Amino acid sequence: MECNKDEALRAKEIAERKFQSRDLQGAKKFALKAKALFPDLEGIVQLITTLDVYLTSEVKIAGGKDWYSILSVDMSADDETLKKQYRKLVLQLHPDKNKSVGAEGAFQMVQEAWTVLSDKTKRALFDQKRKLIAMQQKTSQSNKTSAANGFEHFAAKAPASKASANKEKTGSATSAVR
Repeated sequence: MECNKDEALRAKEIAERKFQSRDLQGAKKFALKAKALFPDLEGIVQLITTLDVYLTSEVKIAGGKDWYSILSVDMSADDETLKKQYRKLVLQLHPDKNKSVGAEGAFQMVQEAWTVLSDKTKRALFDQKRKLIAMQQKTSQSNKTSAANGFEHFAAKAPASKASANKEKTGSATSAVR
């Protein structure tokens, strides 16, 4: 197993380097590989949690961060679920306990998410903004679809009308020749 531990350490170091170069997907891939090679590797669970927070923070809703995805909860989650998930993440990401790369930034993002989602008025405002953006996206997609369908409908009719006009012209020309 010592061989696996060495490989896991190497994979963890690669994950940290990829994180520093802002390749979050690659960093998570190597962190998961390190965990698969040696599950008891020190700090690997915290590193994966840190990477998860950074990856979910890239999800943008209404031009800002999606606080629900940062806390890894559903939008319909109740206050108790939010609180449990917040505590779990804070324990894993606290800078005194987690010395992995980026842990402090992930900890701050989790705290920001908790600040928004634990306050009833801020949460209601965020939810309203999120729903409004979702509705706008749906209407714009349906408008694009209907506009595209209208164009396709027009394009489908256009060649047919040209073909019938050509038949009429050739029909009269052939009858004139006879």
